[in-house]
Amino acid sequence: MPRIALVTLAVCVLAVAAAVVSFVQGSWLGIIWVLLAGLTSNMTFFYAKRGRAARSGPGTGSVTG
Repeated sequence: MPRIALVTLAVCVLAVAAAVVSFVQGSWLGIIWVLLAGLTSNMTFFYAKRGRAARSGPGTGSVTG
């Protein structure tokens, strides 16, 4: 897995933890953390898929479809 995918995965996990803490404390700011978690999970999926495509060789398909 590429390093950028690992970083975005870590940010995603931290954002989920921050959302849980926010909601437990009664703050609606947790919604922002949930949105950030969604964004970073999509980034993790994209970069992991791009890394697999790069390892399998050139011309084997695009990342987006």
